[in-house]
Amino acid sequence: MPASFRIRPATQADGAFLGDMVVEAANWRQGGARPRHEVIAHPDHSRYVAGWMRPGDAGFIAVDAQDQPIGAAWYRMLPRTDPGFGYIGTGVPELIIGVRPIWRAHGAGLALLQRLCEHARAQGFARISLSVERGNFAQQLYRSEGFAVTEAGHGRDTMVKRLR
Repeated sequence: MPASFRIRPATQADGAFLGDMVVEAANWRQGGARPRHEVIAHPDHSRYVAGWMRPGDAGFIAVDAQDQPIGAAWYRMLPRTDPGFGYIGTGVPELIIGVRPIWRAHGAGLALLQRLCEHARAQGFARISLSVERGNFAQQLYRSEGFAVTEAGHGRDTMVKRLR
């Protein structure tokens, strides 16, 4: 079982690691892993990390006992002209989360999700959104934290949590 972890704020220097976590999120299924360069180069995924840390971006990094990053949760304010998978409207941040496989189901994702939602609430946001592919075990985590499906897409659902 992995050792303990702690959560710290994300910094501009974490951009490459956030790219790693986009790859983890995109490759959640066993056996069908796409190479990092392919995931990161695709506009569907690059929008979540390109130019990190822009005004309006916020996030948190989980690190292990050796201070090595093991997971991340962050949000971006994506424009209507370049929406993400979970875009629901202007002024609603879209959440992205990824955890290294060995750390999944050990509480890191839950801790990151809770910290990011608390931060978004403190920043005055009323809602936060995300997109999750159907069949992804993370759907249960999102539901347990108050996210509800607001739009069913092709193979994926947009989920929203009210923050106040």
